[in-house]
Amino acid sequence: MLSVLLVFQFLHRLCGALVYFPSQYVEQVELEKYDGVEAGKYTLGLGQKQMGFCSAHEDINSLCLTVVQRLVERSRLSWDSIGRLEVGTETIIDKSKAVKTVLMQLFQDSGNTDVEGIDTTNACYGGTASLFNSVDWVESSSWDGRYAMVVCGDIAVYATGNARPTGGAGAVAMLVGPEAPLVLERGVRGTHMEHVYDFYKPDLASEYPMVDGKLSIQCYFRALDQCYSVYRKKIQSQWQKVGVDKPFTLEDFQFMIFHTPFCKLVQKSVGRMMLNDFLAAPNPDTQSGLYKGLQAFRGVKLEDTYSDKDVEKAFQKASLEMFSQKTKPSLLLSSRNGNMYTPSMYGCLASLLAQYSAQQLAGSRIGAFSYGSGLAASLFSMRVSQDAAPGSPLDKLVSSLSDLQTRLDARKRVPPEEFAEIMKQREESHHLVNHTPQGSKDDLFPGTWYLERVDDKHRRQYARRQLYQIKV
Repeated sequence: MLSVLLVFQFLHRLCGALVYFPSQYVEQVELEKYDGVEAGKYTLGLGQKQMGFCSAHEDINSLCLTVVQRLVERSRLSWDSIGRLEVGTETIIDKSKAVKTVLMQLFQDSGNTDVEGIDTTNACYGGTASLFNSVDWVESSSWDGRYAMVVCGDIAVYATGNARPTGGAGAVAMLVGPEAPLVLERGVRGTHMEHVYDFYKPDLASEYPMVDGKLSIQCYFRALDQCYSVYRKKIQSQWQKVGVDKPFTLEDFQFMIFHTPFCKLVQKSVGRMMLNDFLAAPNPDTQSGLYKGLQAFRGVKLEDTYSDKDVEKAFQKASLEMFSQKTKPSLLLSSRNGNMYTPSMYGCLASLLAQYSAQQLAGSRIGAFSYGSGLAASLFSMRVSQDAAPGSPLDKLVSSLSDLQTRLDARKRVPPEEFAEIMKQREESHHLVNHTPQGSKDDLFPGTWYLERVDDKHRRQYARRQLYQIKV
């Protein structure tokens, strides 16, 4: 059985990345039957097809060790060439020792200890905060000419019940440096932060969160409204300075990716952005075109619509074509692997780039909405290089993603009964001392780091599966 490791290069100041997700998954349609819920609750109601999950041998440290080492190997970098490493995660197994410090063992043989950065935590937003910090470092007077590396990793697991099918796991490592086929647009990102208990993890003895599902969805929509409003004001201000006097709308994003707790929420979010555009338009045409038949909603207030099913259904229907064109291709990993928490949105970026040719992507603007409960959120954008010639960085990027579907298909399907047993093992072994994880390591992808043992002082020891199998 194979885990999936995916390499791609991208971004202004982001010049390489690797995505890891587990080698095993459970079918959501089978999980519906096992849980005794109505058919379609997870597949149609949530929009999920499959859910990846970690074995007892994997934890947040092993995920990040794997993704960092494989990125360096695939990129043929020296460990000396990295001057900053920052980790975004909400999967906490130590209240003091950062995942970043565990990753420093990879630098040991090189002698490079001059590596800035540390862990950043707030639910699913930590990866984006780490990305912003690293880009700012590269663009600052503190930059010493070396790469920054951003690592996003999490294991999303829930107690038995309605939230369990929204789990997943994975890690993304990104290199931040000069020369790349995508560009982070400057001065336009919109951010919204506030204090709320929609999703949180107060019990450090458990992997499971406390979740208020209804409140969390309302917070997600409210954050999207606020971030999109700020983004539009900033980009319209930039446009006005160069003589462009027009409102920014969803149509100005060629593609739009989202943090994805579950895919149905993302489809509703595209409709939500259209609602924002509709209410902001001075004289929208409700007789024909995009807003046809929506006149009845002209007087609604955004803050009154978070639970309004009539508004939700109307704008979800009106935005269906936009969703299919701009967003649906980005949900490949999310629909088949689930919610990776901090890496979720960056998995959507990888999925998007895998679905189009370099020529189709060239010159496009990609909008990105990152959300973390509690809450912290940002909406920002990237521009794709115009150079789509054969052998160009963009062409190489797209080519490197062409086997994504095949890699997903190569995973091992696990029946729900076995999945439930593995979840039980993880629950019972969480924070055990003098512990060696149960089960075989043979299913792990070659080159994967794994937890070997936890000693009597909670110190964790890791080992790596051989990268290539030697046949004798």
